[in-house]
Amino acid sequence: MQFGMPTLIENRNLEENAELCSELGLDFLELNMNMPMYQVNKIGDIHSLLELAERYGIYYTIHLDENLNVCDFNEAVAEAYLDTVRRTIQIAEELGCPIINMHMNKGVYFTLPDRKIYLFEQYREWYLEGIRRFRKICENVCKDAEVLISIENTDGFTNFQREAVEYLLESRVFSLTWDVGHSYVDAMEDERFILEHEEKLAHFHMHDAMGGRNHLALGTGEVDLEEKFKAAGRNKCRCVLETKTVQALRESVAWMRRNGIMDRYR
Repeated sequence: MQFGMPTLIENRNLEENAELCSELGLDFLELNMNMPMYQVNKIGDIHSLLELAERYGIYYTIHLDENLNVCDFNEAVAEAYLDTVRRTIQIAEELGCPIINMHMNKGVYFTLPDRKIYLFEQYREWYLEGIRRFRKICENVCKDAEVLISIENTDGFTNFQREAVEYLLESRVFSLTWDVGHSYVDAMEDERFILEHEEKLAHFHMHDAMGGRNHLALGTGEVDLEEKFKAAGRNKCRCVLETKTVQALRESVAWMRRNGIMDRYR
C-alpha cells in the first residue's frame, strides 16, 4: 500500500507540494484539476512534471474537476468534459499516473413543494446513454494503459448514480475510491454499497470526521480508521491523506507513524 497527499491550497505551486510530499515520506501527490494550474494545458507539460517527480522521489495521481458532467443535456458542454477526460487519460499514461479520481455529478434538480426531482432521474435513459458513451470513450482511450478511473463517493449516491456506477464497474478501466470521511458523515449507505463491490476498490481518501465535520486530521475524529486501513490493505489500495491544511497533514502522518500504519501496510 502506498500513501499520498492532496494538492494543498496553502502551498503556492506544484514544487512546494512535491517538496512537502517528499519531506513527509509520502509516495505520491494528487494533482487537483479544480485549480487553474492543473488544467490539461498545464499538466500536459510532461517533461517538467516528470523532472519534478524524479527530483523529489514521488509520482502523481489525478483528481478530475468536481464539476465534470459527462451527461450534461447540452451536448457541447458534455463534449467539452469528455474531451477533458480523453486528454487527462493520455496525460496520465505519459506521467505514469495509476489513478484518475472522479466524482459522479448529480446534475440539476427541481424543487417541488414535497420533494426534489433530479433531471437525471426524470430523464433516466438520456442520463444512462451519456454514461454508456462515457464508458466507451474511456475504454477506447485507455486501451492497454495501466490507468484506472476511480469513482469516489461524496454526499451519498442516488439510485440513478448507483445504477451508473455499477454499469461502469463492469468495465476493466473503472474502480472505486472510498472517501471514509464522507461515508461516515453524509451517507453510511455508501459504505454498504462500496463493500458490496469491494473487489473494485483501488483508492482511498483517508481523513477523520466527527459530527458534520470532514477532512479532520487522522486520529482527531470518530471514524474507525484501523478498520478502513485494513480494508485498504486487503485490496492493495493507494491512500490519499485528504486533509485541507498542511498542519492537519503533518498531524495525520505523525498519527500514522505512532500507530505503525506505514510500517504495517507498506
